[in-house]
Amino acid sequence: MIFKSLIPIYVKLINKLFINRHNSNLPDERPTILNSAILKKHKIKMQKENLPANDLTGNLTATQPIEQRETKQGYASQLKKNKHHMRGVQTMFKNSSSNHQRLSMMADNKAFIMITVNSIIISVAIGLLLGKFVQNPNLIWPTILLVGVNIAAIIYSVLATRPNIPRGTFTREQIEKKTVNLLFFGSYYKMELKEFEYGIRQMMDDSEFLYGSLIKDIYWQGKILGRKFRLLRISYDIFMYGIAASVIAYLAVAFI
Repeated sequence: MIFKSLIPIYVKLINKLFINRHNSNLPDERPTILNSAILKKHKIKMQKENLPANDLTGNLTATQPIEQRETKQGYASQLKKNKHHMRGVQTMFKNSSSNHQRLSMMADNKAFIMITVNSIIISVAIGLLLGKFVQNPNLIWPTILLVGVNIAAIIYSVLATRPNIPRGTFTREQIEKKTVNLLFFGSYYKMELKEFEYGIRQMMDDSEFLYGSLIKDIYWQGKILGRKFRLLRISYDIFMYGIAASVIAYLAVAFI
């Protein structure tokens, strides 16, 4: 790289040597011929060393205007920043969507656990205590409390996992106004393929429509997750306090 940077300096020194020798400027043709010969010689040498040929003139950018070089550097820097920004936006949408999906699966698993546990408790309570109601009629009330708690917990767990499907249609007016979210199946599952393809192509050609749909998709995923976890919280609270109350009721009947 040091050798390449010395080429323009070497050419200038040769020109000055001819100028000083004749006490006047050389004709325009002689420096030009000399410069081209020197550059051609070094070009052949650099090609033998497997160096790119355009590096010969790469260090001659000093002849370019400073404003032009600064403009090119600024454009390259801005292009690099925009590329990093777009990559960050894509990563944000990808991570948000994957996090919402993972939380949704977690909520479904918690609801399944609550349904399974409460169903087992109901089966065991009815099977074991049904024959003892004749011997001790006071066991009926704690059993009713326990079964009621289990049923309420099951109901809220089912509501948490119960799907809510929209009408599944959209209009071209919604496409033009960019108010429909085509990334969610509930917006188009009743539509024809041609209408859906038209809407998707409109969204692909319009970056504002595309990113708006992504934002809406993340927002509604968050709304659904909030509803799921709210119902699951109620189910867990009912189960926790109901089981405690049922155990206290059974102990009270046993010691009375």
